[in-house]
Order: sequence, then C-alpha cells, then structure tokens
Amino acid sequence: MNRNTFLKQSSALAALALIPSSCVVSFSNTSFPLGLQLYTVRDFMAKDPVGTLKKLKAMGYSDFESYGFDTVNKTYYGYSANEFKTILEDLELSTCTGHYGLPGLMEASETDLKNYVDACIEGAKALGDHYITWPKLGDAYHTLEGYTLLVQKLNAIGAQVSAAGLKLAYHNFGYDFNTYGDKTGMNWVLEETDPDLVKIEVDFYWVMHAGVISPKALIEKAPGRFPLWHIKDMDKVTRDYTELGNGSIDYTKVLPNAKTAGLERYYIEQGGNFAVNSMESVAESASYFKKHIQGFI
Repeated sequence: MNRNTFLKQSSALAALALIPSSCVVSFSNTSFPLGLQLYTVRDFMAKDPVGTLKKLKAMGYSDFESYGFDTVNKTYYGYSANEFKTILEDLELSTCTGHYGLPGLMEASETDLKNYVDACIEGAKALGDHYITWPKLGDAYHTLEGYTLLVQKLNAIGAQVSAAGLKLAYHNFGYDFNTYGDKTGMNWVLEETDPDLVKIEVDFYWVMHAGVISPKALIEKAPGRFPLWHIKDMDKVTRDYTELGNGSIDYTKVLPNAKTAGLERYYIEQGGNFAVNSMESVAESASYFKKHIQGFI
C-alpha cells in the first residue's frame, strides 16, 4: 500500500468514527433497518411508550424517528433523554433523527433561537441521534418573504448543530414545490442553504402529491443531500394518507438510487386516515414494505 492510499483510507476511517454507530450504513450491504416515524402511532405512544415500542419491534421495526421533544423538561414521551435511550437499548432499538419544534422559531431572537437549539442538541446527543430535523414550515410563511427567512434560519441553525457534531435536515411538504418568486420552495432550500449544513428529509408522498418533479429527478438535482426518507402511500381517490400497498404510489418504480441520494435511514409514516387504528396500519405497512418495497432500496 502506497502512502497516498494509506492516507485516504485512514482519513475515511477517521471520518466514519465520528458518526454515531446507530447511524452508520454500509453500502456494501443494502439492508437498512426498518424505520418508523413515531408520530404515526402518537396516540399509542401517549398512553404506553414502552409497550408500543415492544409491539412495533414485533412487527419488524428497529429504528425510529422521534417527535415532540419537550425542551423545558428535556423529555421524550415523559422520559428523560437518557432514560428513553436506555429503554431503546434494552429493547435493542435505535433512533437516528427526530422532529423538533424549530418552526416556532421563525421570529425568535438570536438568543432565544440559540437557547432552543442548544436544548434540542442536548436531547439529541443524549439519545444518540445524528440528525435534528425541521419538520415543516408554518402556513404564514408560504411566501417569498417566508422562504427568504427560512433559508437564513436553516443556515444559522445548521451551523450551530454542525458545531455540536450533529446535522440538520429539512422535511418537505407539498407546498415546498410551489413557486415563490422565481423558484420553488424546495429550490430555495437547495440553492440558498449550505449543502454541508442543511440536508433534506425527503417525503416522497408529498413529492408525488405535488406532481412537479419526480423523486428521481429531485435527487439528481442535489446528489448526496437526501440522507433521510419518508415513505408513505396516497389514497387513490382522496389523495389522503393510506397504508402502503393500498394507494397509488408504486415505489418499485419511483424510488431513487440510495447511493445517489446519500441515504442513511428511511422511515415509514402515515399521518392519519387509518383503516382501523394506527397500530394496525403500521403493521400492514410493515408487512407490505418487506414483501414488495424493501428489495428496491
């Protein structure tokens, strides 16, 4: 082995060592853990978090995206971050990202913004997460001025999160593909934020719902910038959420290349419109996903 090859391999190993083990993905083995956004089963998590996690594990889910972190009490689902981390470890489960209350900071002062983000960083690091995700943009900001402000906030938060050894991701909705000024909201985020500081949690349901660009074409616009995926189906009539396999999205045809996207984790999600209840829906979606979609990632 020559010196240049040694240095390249050593640098790669050093970089890999900085990534939390729960988030490391080997692209030589395309078996990603089956993930779920816990917001899907929010009613069950509110009543019995531990019992719900056990049932989800029995369905095959092993990695989760959290939501609803309490920055005042520093808790997830009523447990401290360390307690919730222990619960996950005892069940041999993991998390890699969470949705945090960042949208409420659009008009916050620099001090309030920094303090809130610091609290999120503290919780995420205790939990062992690698990403902090901005979940949505408030309705009042679906304007040119709103996206101008959004990208400023994303860059600032991204720098703060990065300095703490974590990464920031922005989760899209359908309105992100409307045009504001001379470009879509998604293009505002992709073009006006630092790609090293701001990644995208791409929600394929909303990409398909908007119908402006295909998932594959979106990923080709910014390869490596889409490490987190949301996978859910669209009702054939109402276009509302539905269980995987019951809707109109053929993921075997629309899924982009995982390596091109920079995929690290995917999460099944269903925001509502459950056939019976949320737990039965995630069980149905897990079964369909494992049989018909998982092999295409």
